[in-house]
Amino acid sequence: QVQLVESGGGLVQPGGSLRLSCAASGFTSDYSVITWFRQAPGKEREGVSCMITRDGRTYYADSVKGRFTISRANDKNTVYLQMNNLKPEDTAVYYCAAGLTIMASMYPFEANQFPHWGQGTQVTVSA
Repeated sequence: QVQLVESGGGLVQPGGSLRLSCAASGFTSDYSVITWFRQAPGKEREGVSCMITRDGRTYYADSVKGRFTISRANDKNTVYLQMNNLKPEDTAVYYCAAGLTIMASMYPFEANQFPHWGQGTQVTVSA
């Protein structure tokens, strides 16, 4: 059974940093991908960053390039999202999601390709 558990959200001032963690278990796939999505009030869920677990390729949304970094622990069971220089517009609930198909790895920012989701963690950027 696939399980994803996020942690690390909180309240931070603009310009600050947070690191989110996603503990993943229960799946193996040649095409697995872990994506961080976020959803702000009144907005659609958007893909922020992803990692293709087979080869470690990473991708970022333009809005976070140069500020966010996705990585994984040595045991490959935890994926991190380091968020630096946070802005008020980064305020959202952040979710990690796992996709296990080639379609998910081809379209890693399309939420409908991801059947497995964590519970979400709130990130608030405010002075």
